[in-house]
Amino acid sequence: MAISTDFSVAIAGAGLSGLCLAQYLMRAGIDVHVYERDPGPFIRQQGYRIILDRYGLEALRESLPRPLYRLALATGDEPGGHLRFTDSRLRDAFTITFKDEPHATRQVDRLTLRSILMSGLHGRIHYGKAAVGVDHGGPAGLRLRFADGGAVTASVVVGADGVGSALRAQLTPDAEPENTPMAGVYGRSPLRRDGRSVIPEALRTSGVLAIADEVGRAFFFTSMWFGERPREAFARLAPGSYAPTGDDYVMWGLLLRQEEVPVSVRGNLLAMRDLAARMSADFHPVVRRLVDTAELDATVLNLFATGRRPRQWAVPRATMMGDAVHVMPPFGAHGGNTALRDAALLGHRLVEARASGTPVEEAIAAYQDEMVPYAFRAVDTAAGLMRRLTGGAAAPHWVLTRVLPRLHRVTVPEA
Repeated sequence: MAISTDFSVAIAGAGLSGLCLAQYLMRAGIDVHVYERDPGPFIRQQGYRIILDRYGLEALRESLPRPLYRLALATGDEPGGHLRFTDSRLRDAFTITFKDEPHATRQVDRLTLRSILMSGLHGRIHYGKAAVGVDHGGPAGLRLRFADGGAVTASVVVGADGVGSALRAQLTPDAEPENTPMAGVYGRSPLRRDGRSVIPEALRTSGVLAIADEVGRAFFFTSMWFGERPREAFARLAPGSYAPTGDDYVMWGLLLRQEEVPVSVRGNLLAMRDLAARMSADFHPVVRRLVDTAELDATVLNLFATGRRPRQWAVPRATMMGDAVHVMPPFGAHGGNTALRDAALLGHRLVEARASGTPVEEAIAAYQDEMVPYAFRAVDTAAGLMRRLTGGAAAPHWVLTRVLPRLHRVTVPEA
C-alpha cells in the first residue's frame, strides 16, 4: 500500500507497543516513524518469555502482515497451563490450572517477538534518538524533540518509551508511577545441560513460584521452548529479517525487597547474579543450579512500580501506551498483553479517524477513554497479586510455607 505523507505519526520507543503500532499504521498506509533512545536494536535485555493471551494475540493478528503473524505463532508454543506454588524446597502447596481454550494463549520469546515486530520497518526505526519533549509544531502538528538537539514534526506523537518515559511528565503530569517495596533479579539459563533438561520432568510444563521462609522473598521459574527454531522459521516466512538463535531456556526471577538490593549492585551484572545466588542459597538445588548456570549478560534488575491513572492529558495530539502510562508489577502476565492491546486500539482509532474525517484529537481521546479502564484494572490486579504473595500477613505465609507443603508428597527430590 502506498504511504500517504499528509498525515504522520512519530512514536517514541521501539518496545513491543511502539513497534506493534508502527506495523498497524504502515499496513494502513500511514506515514509512521519510531524513535528509540538505544543506539541499536538489541543493546539491552528487555525480558524473556511472554505469554500472549487473547488480547495480545488479537492485537498481533490485527497489526501484522499475515506471514509475520504466522511467524509469531510458529516460533512460539502452547504454554504449560499450570502454576505451582511451593515452599523453598519445591514441596507443593497448591497448583493453579488455567482453563484456556486450545490455542487461546501462546508462549513466545520476547526477543523473537521484537524481531518479528521490526520486520519490514526498514528505514522507519531510528536509533540513538532519545525523546525529551513535545512542542506545538504548527497549526496541524507537533514537534518531537530529542536529547541530541534534533527534532521531527508529526501530526501525532505517541509516547511508548517505557517506565522511564521522558515524555510522561509533560503529557500526563499527574501520573508519575508509584514505587513499591519489591524488586526482581531476572535471569536466563540454558534448558539443557549435557543433553539433559535441567528442569525435572514433573515441572516441565509448569511455572513454579517457590515462596521462601522469609516474608517478601520468592523464586519464580518456567521453561521457554520454541515450536520451530527461529532461524528456520524466519528463513521461511520473513527472509532477510534478523532471526535470534532460539535455544530453549529457563527464565527465572528472584523476588526480594528493594531494601535488600544495595545501590552498588544496580547495573553490575556480576554483582546482581551474586546477589541472586546469595539470596537463593537455601532454596532447592534445582533453583541454585539455575542461578549458577545463568547467562551473565542476560541478568536484569527490575524495581517494581505501579502506574497511576492519568487525570489530565496535556497535549491533545499526543498520547501514551504501554509501561509509559500503566507500568505494573510482573504478576499475572498482563503487562505485555496490555501494551499490545493499546497499540492495536490506538491504531484502529487513528485509521478510522482518517477514513471518516473525524478530528484526530477526538480519536486520541476515544482511545484514552477506552484504554485507561482496562489498563488500570490490570495494574490493580497485578499489584494486588504481588501484595498477597509477598506481603507480611503472617497466617497465609505460614500456611503456604509450613502447612500445605506437609500435605503433599515430594514432587522433586533433593538429589
